[in-house]
Amino acid sequence: MTDAQQREAARQFYYKWNGKGREDEDARSFWFDVLVDIMGVDHVTDRVDFEKKVVGPDGNTKRIDVYIPETHVLIEQKSLGIALDKPQAGHGGMTPYEQAKMYDNGLPHSEKARWIVTSNFAEIWIYDMEQKRPEPVKLTLSDLQSKYHMLDFLVNQETKKVTEEMQLSLQAGELVGKIYDAFLRQYKHPDDPETLKSLNKLCVRIVFCLYAEDAAVFGKRGMFHDYMAQFDARGARNGLRRLFRVLNQKPEDRDDYLADDDPLLAAFPYVNGGLFADDDIEIPSFTDDILNLILRKASDDFDWSGISPTIFGAVFESTLNPETRRAGGMHYTSIENIHKVIDPLFLDNLKTELEDIKAVTVAKTQERKLRQFQDKLAALTWLENKTRYLIQFNDSPLRGVA
Repeated sequence: MTDAQQREAARQFYYKWNGKGREDEDARSFWFDVLVDIMGVDHVTDRVDFEKKVVGPDGNTKRIDVYIPETHVLIEQKSLGIALDKPQAGHGGMTPYEQAKMYDNGLPHSEKARWIVTSNFAEIWIYDMEQKRPEPVKLTLSDLQSKYHMLDFLVNQETKKVTEEMQLSLQAGELVGKIYDAFLRQYKHPDDPETLKSLNKLCVRIVFCLYAEDAAVFGKRGMFHDYMAQFDARGARNGLRRLFRVLNQKPEDRDDYLADDDPLLAAFPYVNGGLFADDDIEIPSFTDDILNLILRKASDDFDWSGISPTIFGAVFESTLNPETRRAGGMHYTSIENIHKVIDPLFLDNLKTELEDIKAVTVAKTQERKLRQFQDKLAALTWLENKTRYLIQFNDSPLRGVA
């Protein structure tokens, strides 16, 4: 199946199963649809055991809802509305995961679960049994429209882990959506196309600042948070506008007395490439809730540096585009499919060039070549169909490669 076909199948799956699901009657159909429609599995009934028998610790025969032998996936299905983290009175006070683990303990060694999945139709929790203390990676039914690749482990024996980058990208999208909605309510003319353009730019800039402070692009973690924390809701709007202006100024063009007036602001580096060049974007008034959302939820409680730049753009495209938001999620292209295109196109050559430079034994020669390579990377221009940003940081040499 192509990526587009999987995405559409996941969308149709959501509409079919949203708000439905009884353990006894629907478990087989639910997972049959996942495997056939979304994952493209042929001959499911020959490859999947539904109601697989296993002997429990009391010596009685139990039944595993779904077991996939070739990938060693054990699935415990519950009805819609059953909490996946709560003990169940009818099952000896065990949580669904504990119940699944009990079944796994009854399997012979050759059939032990590599993955345990618990589900209540609205949620799918995935446990990697290679971990010492498995913690669930959680998907909702609506997530599958953009995160269906997180189910590759069901049919792919080569899957080593369910990537946390996908989970982080989803959480980032939710945060961007909350920031977007909170600001939208503050605009005087929320339906004006020019308002929406300003709002999109505002959100992109704020999230860039959040990412830059966590990834040390600004040189110090927490810079954006500390700067904005000095304002109350009334002063935050002008404070943010001043920050955008300074980020667009080269050090030599800045006020000579800026460090005296506001040392936190003066510490920010220049960001070239035009991201902060437009000084006419409309920024609405802040509220206490918006300031708290940015400082607490988006800054203190979330690490943006964990998001792969490969999928960073999808967060913005899906969240800031009203059409994709109404459609129910990101139009997400997997990292694997992205690399199928970009690796042979240019990335393999760049990696080879970097490895050759790392092999240089003369320190001065290596440093010179690294700087030349950095200049080459900084000169590359990346285009998207709607927006182009070329952001370069040329002040420091490449690190961690010598």
